Amino acid sequence: MKIAVVGIGYVGLSIATLLSKNNDVKLYDINEEKVNKINNGILPIKDDFLLDYIEKENIKLEAVKDCEKLYKESDLVIICTTTDFNESTNSFDTSSVEMIIEKVLKKNKNIPIVIKSTLPIGYTEMLRKKYKYKKIIFSPEFLREGNTLYDNLYPSRIIVGDFNKEAELFANLMKDNCLKSDVDVLYMSSSEAESVKLFSNAYLAMRVAFFNELDTFAELNKFNSKNIIDGVCLDDRIGNYYNNPSFGYGGYCLPKDTKQLLSNYCNYPQNLITAILESNSTRKNHIANTILNKRVKVIGIYRLTMKSNSDNLRQSAILDIINLLKNKCKEIIIYEPLINQEEFMGCKIESNIKKFKS
Repeated sequence: MKIAVVGIGYVGLSIATLLSKNNDVKLYDINEEKVNKINNGILPIKDDFLLDYIEKENIKLEAVKDCEKLYKESDLVIICTTTDFNESTNSFDTSSVEMIIEKVLKKNKNIPIVIKSTLPIGYTEMLRKKYKYKKIIFSPEFLREGNTLYDNLYPSRIIVGDFNKEAELFANLMKDNCLKSDVDVLYMSSSEAESVKLFSNAYLAMRVAFFNELDTFAELNKFNSKNIIDGVCLDDRIGNYYNNPSFGYGGYCLPKDTKQLLSNYCNYPQNLITAILESNSTRKNHIANTILNKRVKVIGIYRLTMKSNSDNLRQSAILDIINLLKNKCKEIIIYEPLINQEEFMGCKIESNIKKFKS
């Protein structure tokens, strides 16, 4: 198949790599720097497994600058653009998704369009009615940053939000190119598929928040947090995973997806989703206050990435803590090799680790 993948990020690159072994895949992004990097054999993201796989399988990723020609010549378009949460509208910014759909339909009025971008619940159904086009399909992704290709090769599940032949075609496309032999494939309505995505990430955010609150309780009572967590997690119903206390849940997906789910709950009874968001703020405030109570003159922040082995600073929990500290601390120094400037968020950047420590 001739496949167009729109959006050169974690999701788009991993899907393009997965499908490139048996299909003619071309990438497109409005960011020409990303396009040029791909065509020069450079990945614009950090993912060692993805890089090793490309080299091992001798995959040649190709990106184009002419999207209209790409849409006209393709058999399938996969949209993988970012949908940030807009605080003023209390919803995802889905403008990039609609812009792509409009351009695609101008050039190709019979092509299946699969949306991998995260959407509000009910949005795909609205798109089908708006454009009077039934071949718009939502298929959520469940990828961990830094493990995006691995999670496509060995998927936890493949979910497609429709029951038509195009939905089956896409499900088989993903299944036939992965390495997991017994992957679960679920077909459901588009709104149910959108719900699966948001509820999955809200649950993960809830789990992070739970163990953070456990850790706060243990700390203030001078208990060993790890002992309690180990004891709790030996229960098979709970499981010994995703239980490491942190600064709060951060990153690109969990904060925005939980906010979007809460927005979709606007006319329905709930307590838990609100509590997940409030718990995260409470954790960050507790950490900031614990640091400030030490009454030190200079605070050093070691790394800003949202997790280890990541090159992503977006929505990192430590950024909110820095903002809380800045209000009451005169001097904050940051060590972050990914930032090539003298200041960040009004704080000094020290690139020499020895100077930073001293």
